[in-house]
Amino acid sequence: MGRFVYWMNVSLDLRIEQVPGDHGAGEWLRIDEELHREFNARAQSLAIMVQGRVVYEIMEQYWPRAIDDESLPDVLREYGAIWTSKPKVLLSRSRREAGHNTRVVGGEEAIGRLASLRAETEGDIGVGGADVATQLLRADLLDELMLFVHPAVLGFGRPLFDGDLDPLDLDLLELKSFGSGVVMQRYAVRPLLRRADR
Repeated sequence: MGRFVYWMNVSLDLRIEQVPGDHGAGEWLRIDEELHREFNARAQSLAIMVQGRVVYEIMEQYWPRAIDDESLPDVLREYGAIWTSKPKVLLSRSRREAGHNTRVVGGEEAIGRLASLRAETEGDIGVGGADVATQLLRADLLDELMLFVHPAVLGFGRPLFDGDLDPLDLDLLELKSFGSGVVMQRYAVRPLLRRADR
């Protein structure tokens, strides 16, 4: 069985956007070459990626073109090749098709289909998008958080998850720091039954 891993850049106060629509492009992010090489290695190791429509469309606009853009550093062109070729699932109510090795899942049965995908997959399934991660968490399907915590406190903005959630217990799996001051924190999400027993 696979593991759904919610991978996100966050501030110290667990915000993923400071202003609506910045979609991970805020000036508070400290993504240098060292950190991007980590992103590339982690993305390459994924069995599949699951992304919400907003995240997918941001990626779709940039990364396929990055592959052949000689003005970009190698690390960015490499990520473009990884993202474009990696099997992906786009979770969307409005789109019916997508390119770049992507299948579209939507409608009322979407979470059930993602549960089947998890059962059929060996390895990590990267999750992109707060809405998708929140739905998976509420369905008790989210297995891990991989947070790249940037040294900034935003004070306001979109949080890591959407809406109200029950308290969540986590177990630290991995901790890694980077020269830019970013710290990667990877946590296992404890299953609901274990949380209820406490």
